[in-house]
Amino acid sequence: MAQARLSIDLDALCANWQALAAQSTAEAAAVVKADAYGLGVDRVAPALARHGARHFFVALAEEGAQLRRILGDGPEIHVFGGHMAGDAGLIRDAALVPMLNSLDQMLRHAEALPGAPFGIQLDSGMNRLGMEPAEWAALREVALPLGPRLIMSHLACADEPRHPMNAQQLRAFAEMTQGVDAPRSLAATGGILLGPDYHFELTRPGIGLYGGLPFVDALPVVTLDIPVIQVRDVAPGETVGYGNTWTASRPSRIATISGGYADGIHRIMGPQASVRAGETPCPVVGRVSMDLIGIDVTDVPEEPDTVELLGLHQSVDTLAGWAGTIGYEILTSLGRRYDRQYIGG
Repeated sequence: MAQARLSIDLDALCANWQALAAQSTAEAAAVVKADAYGLGVDRVAPALARHGARHFFVALAEEGAQLRRILGDGPEIHVFGGHMAGDAGLIRDAALVPMLNSLDQMLRHAEALPGAPFGIQLDSGMNRLGMEPAEWAALREVALPLGPRLIMSHLACADEPRHPMNAQQLRAFAEMTQGVDAPRSLAATGGILLGPDYHFELTRPGIGLYGGLPFVDALPVVTLDIPVIQVRDVAPGETVGYGNTWTASRPSRIATISGGYADGIHRIMGPQASVRAGETPCPVVGRVSMDLIGIDVTDVPEEPDTVELLGLHQSVDTLAGWAGTIGYEILTSLGRRYDRQYIGG
């Protein structure tokens, strides 16, 4: 079979959630936006709920409605994008909690769904989403008596513990929420690791659940094994792949494996990337193409049937380094062509 196998260890994912929850001095939610970072929200979210997660975060109302169908009644589902035009039916029917980001969103929510639950997102300095201090000061005395379920903000530099922006945003958020009764949330994975001052009443672990940095103690969640389609001998001076970008400098054995940029293996990572045949690293040779990649298996003792791109030897952040990106992009780019297998949960 030429189809690559993507294994997703739900037991490891839930153990990562429990570890981050244990480090939190607050209740821990779970961020499952973008189809649980590409790993399948229909499998990830129920596993987390069985292990105790009662608050979930998504990006869009449509994602929230899907998640409500998956989880049923009970868990609280927060929508980072707030209440957009056309969302009222989804928010009402799925009992979502939109994190209102502006005066316009607050008015829209109050007019369309008077008395319905909501949260508030504040901008403590990231300049992405949320009410800025002046806007919040003008709305605060109107919004707080309505009983927001949560007041949150988001850290811009939490993956850099020494960055001065962290303390700056902490001060700003504390000042903006001084005296409020509603639960507060500032910390995602990186913020949890910054320590209790950042935890408030709810933390929002995301990338750390899925095995990514900055949670260095995370268990690996994703393994990607790619079949070898063909192996050939290549003489010194012969080239491999589009554009003749790799030339053999010795008698070589080159395997062609069944994966490519259509599967989320970014073309740009080719010159730095390698796979593993057992314990032996096998460098990528030539360009990553849509469905196929060449690898050098000359030093492998026995010709492999499959090779490992992701797993114990190489994390999502290893691949991200080769591609000049971050682990989030690697996870969310993993294609739908894989044979997805779930372990535990």
